[in-house]
Amino acid sequence: KLAAECQSAGYSGTLIPYKCDLSNEEEILSMFSAIKTLHKGVDVCINNAGLAHNEPLLTGKTEGWRNMIDVNVLALSICTREAYKSMKERYVDDGHIININSMGGHRLVPSADEHFYCATKYAVTALTEGIRQELREEKTHIRATCISPGIVETEFAFRHHNSDPEKAAAVYESIKCLKAEDVASAVTFVLSAPPHVQIGDVQMRPVEQVS
Repeated sequence: KLAAECQSAGYSGTLIPYKCDLSNEEEILSMFSAIKTLHKGVDVCINNAGLAHNEPLLTGKTEGWRNMIDVNVLALSICTREAYKSMKERYVDDGHIININSMGGHRLVPSADEHFYCATKYAVTALTEGIRQELREEKTHIRATCISPGIVETEFAFRHHNSDPEKAAAVYESIKCLKAEDVASAVTFVLSAPPHVQIGDVQMRPVEQVS
């Protein structure tokens, strides 16, 4: 459906959807194998998947914590590794790894239902810098960047507060939030920087957001 929307809107390029459970390493590896077969490989990897569960540190369920680790941290790391492998074997020296992080990766909000989520995003901050350092050690010109948005109006809050849709809706109604297009524009900006310029992190919030 989204591919059809993009085509009818007149966007250049082609969106090719591929179903993959990012909490399952076998499915991730299968996806990268299919990309290699069908499209030769990966030049730019944007790690966009992320989720939060309402699981506080003192009372939360291990299952919820594990799912956040699997998707927000491990999947990002696996996809990065496989993307780099694809670039290296094809001698791509100007690739880009872009991690969609969060303002939660730079500061902790006083809300128990977000503390573990923020911890996973702090991990993304550290991982991105680690990736940048390892890419330098490999003497490549592949770049690594974080984009750290505040509140973006997506389905995120409805999944986060899946038992309380009114609370989720209130998150987006309280202020004028960022849109997905705003984050996409930041991705385009990062990708369009001159080859010698590496943008480490783009922190962006709605103007009305307090924390």
